[in-house]
This record gives sequence, structure tokens and C-alpha cells, in this order.
Amino acid sequence: MKYVSTRGQTASLGFCDAVATGLAPDGGLYLPETLPQFTASDLACFAPLGYAELCFEFLKLFATDIPPVTLHEIINRSYTKFAHPDIAPIVKLDDRTSVLELFHGPTLAFKDFALQLLGNLYEHQCAVRHQTINVLGATSGDTGSAAIHGLLGKPGTAIFILYPDGRTSPLQERQMACTGAHNVYALAVDGSFDDAQAALKDIFADQTFRTHHRLSAVNSINLARVLAQCVYYLYAYLRLPAATRNETEFVVPTGNFGNVLAGWMLQKMGVPIHSFKVATNQNDILHRLFTTGDYRVSSVVPSLAPSMDIQVSSNFERFLYLSVGRDAAKVREVMNTFKTTGGYKFANFNRDTFSASRCTDAEIPGIIKSVYGRYGYIVDPHTACGFVDLSKDRPSLVLATASPAKFPDTIISAIGIEPKDPSLEALKARPLKKHLIKAEPAAIRAFIDKHAV
Repeated sequence: MKYVSTRGQTASLGFCDAVATGLAPDGGLYLPETLPQFTASDLACFAPLGYAELCFEFLKLFATDIPPVTLHEIINRSYTKFAHPDIAPIVKLDDRTSVLELFHGPTLAFKDFALQLLGNLYEHQCAVRHQTINVLGATSGDTGSAAIHGLLGKPGTAIFILYPDGRTSPLQERQMACTGAHNVYALAVDGSFDDAQAALKDIFADQTFRTHHRLSAVNSINLARVLAQCVYYLYAYLRLPAATRNETEFVVPTGNFGNVLAGWMLQKMGVPIHSFKVATNQNDILHRLFTTGDYRVSSVVPSLAPSMDIQVSSNFERFLYLSVGRDAAKVREVMNTFKTTGGYKFANFNRDTFSASRCTDAEIPGIIKSVYGRYGYIVDPHTACGFVDLSKDRPSLVLATASPAKFPDTIISAIGIEPKDPSLEALKARPLKKHLIKAEPAAIRAFIDKHAV
């Protein structure tokens, strides 16, 4: 299978090259040239499979340049560090509300599903190509730690993670800056996530620098991230009650749009998921988009749900490309206007099967308290955003994106209970090693020049 850029001005690539490249040279994002279509018979065959086996059956359709036996081994290795035997268990709260727990990986966040796999794909690439690779990412919280833990100590790799200094939770920062690994660089930038992400995109646009350092992206701009996340939607869909699975709405806390995009892409592959609700925090560009058709930047306001403190949602470009019939010229028009003016107003925005909700910081503690009081179940601040305006007409499956143990201060203030996890407790005694850096491409390039492998 080949992969094409959403902006249509660069050559198509195979899976491994598209993963290694990350951001397309024309500034676009890679997508499969075609999407496979799953039939009812296919879904029946998938239903009895465990998580790793299902992942293999799905990804072998996309990673066609990796020998199946090798892909199988890579995938099996990627899901050995998850604490729950079901990998992605569903917890039923009542007859109309369930939670898909996506926080049982090594860094206690949904990003582990893709980044454990991506780390092993990078390791495979280094081995077969006899080359080193330098991985660059920007994070608002969970992506950085998950990416780092996917590449910890792997030979031939170095990973550079940009994050907004003082705008992640203390434990999120410790997961990035307390590993002690020789190949990990936690770069605390003096700005917002959007500042870090803008600098990252500028660096990837420098083809000479990018090629010289064999630079690859670990953000959800990397297609492997989105494809890997499709699997837990498929796994969850197949485990919902047969009588209601085709009526269930998937409720997805998201800022960068990659998480919910994965489910929507699976829907476009023939899996009859009913609908999706995009649940934002007070940094609500996606809520405004799906309610008004206006995609427009505003100021980022630090929140209790820091992983969603984003105003430029990278993966919206993939949704746009597929929504406009793969019209790359239209995508270029929209994205250029957005870049130069800070916004784009769609005359007839196609919301497809999406709706959206918004949650402020003032509401989050009350939601945590309400969910705990009603069900005895503790949700983290991001997952709490998913409990706003749940459908009264159909069942809801809320994606729990992180463990509440990563945000103890907010949980304590809401319900007086401190959630703990042994892996996080161990981090508290380790020295913090971070590098303060300006959110400027020149400063980041200089740092990578000095430390790249």
C-alpha cells in the first residue's frame, strides 16, 4: 500500500518510509492511498481475537512492506507492558454509559497504544537499514512521556520532546524528565504547546536539516499513530453488546484530533460505528468548528486538562482531506488561509457523524465528584470532559484517556481521595533532568545538532 500527502505535492511512499518521514515534505500529512473495506464477515472473524492478534490482522493491510512474521513479532512485543489482561477493557457504569479504559500502558495514557508500537517500528527500521534515527515530538502532556517510553534505551535512536514549561502536570513532566536514559532529551520551551508544535513543523520543513539528521516525527502527524489507534476502536466495537453496538456513540476527549480521527477513519472502512462526540476542554477550537463551521485560533488558556490545551489541531487536515474527496488543492487553500489569517470559515462545513461538547475548568471538579458519587468510579480531568451532555437517545462509550493518578491534585480537590500508581510514586524520588529552551526553531536546531545520533 502507498501513502499520499494531504497537500498532493510530494511523491507517494511505502509504509516504512512514510513512518520514517512523519510530516510530508510539502507540509501535508500522509494517508493511505485507499482505505480497506471491512464486511460483516470480516468483523465476525475479528471478534474472537485478542488485542495483539487483532492489531496484526488490521495493520498487515497497511504495513505491506514489512514481512508478516516480522510485523507479528513487533506487534506482540508492543503490548507486553500493559497492566490489564484485556489491554483496553470496557467498564460498564450503567445501562447507557460505559468507559473504554485506555490507560493501562506503561505511562498510563492512551498514547501508549501507538507509541509502544512506533518505538518498536523505529527500532526495526534502524536494524534493517543500518541507520540511526532522531525522533522529534511536541507534547501538551501525555504524548511526550509515551513516546519517550517507547524508545527508552533503544540502540541507534535519540528522542527530543518539546513541552510547554510549567503547563504539564508535575507527574507528566517527571515521566519525561526522570528516565535517566542516555537517548532522551526533555526540552521545556518557554511558551504553549502550539508554540512548540509550530517550531516542530518549521524544523521538519527544513529538508536539508531533516535529511542530515534522519529526523522523524512522533506526534500524531505520524500516520502510524493514527493507524495504531484505529485498533482500539475496532476492539471496543466488537466487545460492545451486539444489540446496542451499532447505536453507541463514542465520546472522545481530544485536543489534537488524532484520537477521534482514528475512530472516524475506521468508520470509513465499513465498521458501523454510529457517531462520535468531540469532547474539548476550555481550549475549544474543535467545539467551535463542529458547532459553527469556524476553524479559528484563539489564545491557549492553561487548564486542569493540560493534554488538551491546544488551539491548532494537526489532524484536522486529514479529516479535511478525506471530507473534500481527497481534493489536495482545496486542502492547500484552507490550510494556507488558516496559516496566514489564523482562521477559516466553512460555508457548508461537513460535520459527518460528529458532534461536540465543551467543558470549562470550573466544571471539571464537579464532574469528577458527580461520576464518583454516582458510580464509585474516578475519572481524570480529561475523561471528565467526556461526561458533558451525554446523549439521551443512545448509549455512550466514553474513552478514558489517562489514569487519574497522573492528576492527583485535581482529584483530591474534587473528592478528597489521592489516586496513586506505583510507577508514578517511584518517579518522585528521581532527579529531574530537563533542558530549558526557547520555542524558536534556531535554538532547537542547535540543540539537536549537538546531541543527535
